[in-house]
Formats: sequence, structure tokens, C-alpha cells
Amino acid sequence: MSDLLQRMLADRDWILADGATGTNLFNMGLAAGEAPELWNTAAPERITTLYGDAVAAGSDLFLTNSFGANRARLKLHGAEGRVGELNRVAAELGRAVADGAGRPVVVAGSMGPTGEIMEPMGTLTRSLAVEIFHEQAEGLKAGGVDVLWVETISAAEEFEAAAEACALAGLPWCGTMSFDTAGRTMMGVTSAGLAALVERLAVPPIAFGANCGVGAADLLRTVLGFVTAGTERPIIAKGNAGIPKYHDGHIHYDGTPELMADYAVLARDCGVRIIGGCCGTTPAHLRHMRAALESRPRGDRPTLEEIAARLGGFSSASDGTGEDAGGGRERRARRRG
Repeated sequence: MSDLLQRMLADRDWILADGATGTNLFNMGLAAGEAPELWNTAAPERITTLYGDAVAAGSDLFLTNSFGANRARLKLHGAEGRVGELNRVAAELGRAVADGAGRPVVVAGSMGPTGEIMEPMGTLTRSLAVEIFHEQAEGLKAGGVDVLWVETISAAEEFEAAAEACALAGLPWCGTMSFDTAGRTMMGVTSAGLAALVERLAVPPIAFGANCGVGAADLLRTVLGFVTAGTERPIIAKGNAGIPKYHDGHIHYDGTPELMADYAVLARDCGVRIIGGCCGTTPAHLRHMRAALESRPRGDRPTLEEIAARLGGFSSASDGTGEDAGGGRERRARRRG
């Protein structure tokens, strides 16, 4: 079991995570509808480039190309029998990059949602969800990850199942949810709800937080919700590089490297310990984020008004926790940017 992330958190004020997986692989030629995880064996040199570019841009931690490499998601591509192989190779490629970096770099094994709806709203049972996540976790463990990284989860029940699977694998883990429905996850979890949930788990995460969602401003509003809830656990923020816009047949994110630099500093000043980007975040964004974190002095915790002024307005009036907050219960499939 690696304690590299715990040691980093003990020694440093902040850790720079990586950026997008999908965005950067699409820029390398990944086709729409193609499973990125199949490139682990079909185009390993591109996955090595993905990891290496993040490290060269200054990331202290990067996620493996295994977001959708669970049995339920791979079944859509006829690859459900390759869970162990694809996760192991994703981790092995990452291990080689990290070990050759010349400085400590954390390899985090990405585990995204199953894409199924859990009981009682759906048909996915707790035991099967744990089994699906555990199978993936063991593949990542075999490949040499330092930590498991559960991300973009919407349902509390699925988060709990993933936590149990990480414990069965015997690896430390981190976990994030995506708050993209008027300040809540698509299954209605609030920032306060997640902060309370992690403390109820038998094996809680090293760090927890939010990723993806809407824009960087919304994500930091969620972060302030974690802070208000009184958590003492390290917080993760991996915000999208702006807002997606459709242009010339492609999805583009409008967040500039300069905007993401502002986001990184604001996240740090909000109290975030692990700062990265999600959809739309490229190595160019990461370089600006690293430079800003290293050069700009720490400031006071920003207000919502200051966040909106620097990063743009919020997509909803509420952060999901007020009396007028609505919580969507709709589920849709997501893939980390």
C-alpha cells in the first residue's frame, strides 16, 4: 500500500492534479463513441503521452485512463471480459511515467460510475455494484496505482458501494461527486450531504470533493459548501475549463488558461488541498495553474461575489442547500471530459 499521497498532504499546502482525459484524447484522434480505455492496449503510446504531458505541465498527481473500465460500461463495447487487463495496463503505463518523472508523482486509479441506477430506483443491487467496482480496483492495484480515485458519482448509494470495494482491495482512496443540477448531483446529493456521507463510511477517503459539474465558479461554490459543513478532511476540486459550447461540429470549453489560473488560486484560498481540472483542461491550462499557485500569495477565503467576478456567474441561483433548492432525480450517463 502506497502512502505517497498522504505524505504529500502532510508536507505541502496544495497538490496539483491533472486535467481532462477525454478532451486530450479527442485532440489525439479519439473518435466520438469510441471507448478511451481500449486505447490502453490499442494505442499505449498515446496514453503514455497523456500522462507525460500532465507531469510535464506540473501535475503532482494524474488519473489513469480507466474512468469507464468497469464491467457495466465496457459491456457497451463488447469488452466486459477485459476489465482486469485494461485497468492493469492503464496503471502500468502510469506507473512507468511516474517512476521516470524525477520527482514524486501520484498515480491515481480512476473509477467512474457504472452507468446503472441502483435500487430502489433502478435494478443495480449493492452487492453487484461492490463486485463491479472491486473487480476494477483489483486491476488497478495489480498495475501499481498509489491510490484509487472514485469520481463523477451522483448517487450516495453508488459512492458507498465504491468505498466498500476500495476497502476490499486494501488501497487508500479518494472520492468526488459531480454537482451539476442546481448545486446538487443528479441524484439529489448536496455538498453538505457528501461531507456528512464520507464521515459515515467504515473506510473514509483520504480526500473528497467535486469534479466536472458545470463551470469552475459553480464548483467552487460547492467547495465552500464543504467548508461550511465543517469538514476537516482534505478537499478536492477538479473543475471544468469553462462552459462547453458547440462549434464547427465539436464541443469546445471556453475557459482560457488565464481563467483556470484564477480558478486554481481561488480554490487554494477556499481551502482546497488537491486542485486540478476536468473537462476541457489541457496541459496549457495546467501550466498556468501551476505558475499561479507558485507565484501568487495566499489570500483570504473568497466570497461568492468574488468568485463570480473572477470566473463568471453561477448557473443557478441556489447551491442546492437552501429552502428553495430543487434537487434533480434524473440520471444520465456521463464520461469524464
